[in-house]
Amino acid sequence: MHYDYLVFIGRFQPVHLGHLRVIEAALAQADKLIVVCGSARQAISPRNPFSLAEREAMLRAALPAEWQDRVFVVGCSDRMYNDQQWVTEVQNLVDKVIAVDTASLGHRAAEFRIGLAAAANGRGRGTHYLELFPQWQRLQVDELDGVDSGCVREVLFADHGRRFDACRGKLPTEVYHWLAGFRETETYARLADEYRYLQQFRASWAVAPYPPTFVTVDAVVIHSGHILLVRRRGMPGKGLWALPGGFVEQDEPIRDAVIRELKEETRLKVPAPVLAGSIRANRVFDHPQRSLRGRTITHAFLIELAPTGEGLPKVRASDDADRAQWVPLFEFNRMEAELFEDHFYIVNWFLGQI
Repeated sequence: MHYDYLVFIGRFQPVHLGHLRVIEAALAQADKLIVVCGSARQAISPRNPFSLAEREAMLRAALPAEWQDRVFVVGCSDRMYNDQQWVTEVQNLVDKVIAVDTASLGHRAAEFRIGLAAAANGRGRGTHYLELFPQWQRLQVDELDGVDSGCVREVLFADHGRRFDACRGKLPTEVYHWLAGFRETETYARLADEYRYLQQFRASWAVAPYPPTFVTVDAVVIHSGHILLVRRRGMPGKGLWALPGGFVEQDEPIRDAVIRELKEETRLKVPAPVLAGSIRANRVFDHPQRSLRGRTITHAFLIELAPTGEGLPKVRASDDADRAQWVPLFEFNRMEAELFEDHFYIVNWFLGQI
């Protein structure tokens, strides 16, 4: 079957030879290819070390000249707790690319034959998203054994990249050299330090009979169109904004834990009983990849404080935070790339319920 457009969805962190294999097969079956890069606006981390612009630069460097005009690159957010929002964003991106590409023809996207290109790994690993697009026929391409972005990132950051040459056979030459240059940057040094911290954290519980599941709490505190955020003092996510929260202690109920963590990190000038009485909703957020520290399930609580005529309550950073601040919600909506882990998506889930 021949397609007008094929869509290839992935994170491309980084671009490797397996990706190029799918692209080559797609362009043999379609006039043009739309590459959708996930995690396009997430904060930089060892799991997502490259921005959308950097990933496109890697991809463009690896593509032959004759493919350049046939490949479009766009980015989408993860929408971790709302599949339908994510599907809608992908559909909108594809529709806009086709609309611009065919503007002179006056056609709509629905008039074109569109398909979905993907690596067929035979294990269903990370491919559940394919089922969310039943309207697009699927082109599956056999994956390359042993070529995986996660393995490349591990070699890139482990031991500050001393074994990076082992990746040469998994990457396009242009991408290998791009990453070699990246290793000389301050961003790389910071991410390598964070990667080492996370490995040490995981090693601290490696002797447990079973991998542990951590339980945390997060407070989504809303007051007069503002949200209360803290800036993280240490790793992981040093310098990123986050919800006040932390690990649940062995001897406390979860509801007590969120009030304790909120008071410890922000010194919020609101009595604990008032905070507890202002809880409007709570939900468990349990995406398996929400935290690089390990399997971490958080209980988030929406706390809506009523106006008192005295302005926003005073806050002062303490404990694990180096800053606490009330942020206008309109400004928060532009801060996706500055938020720790999945906190941006947690807040947006609650805002959709208010």
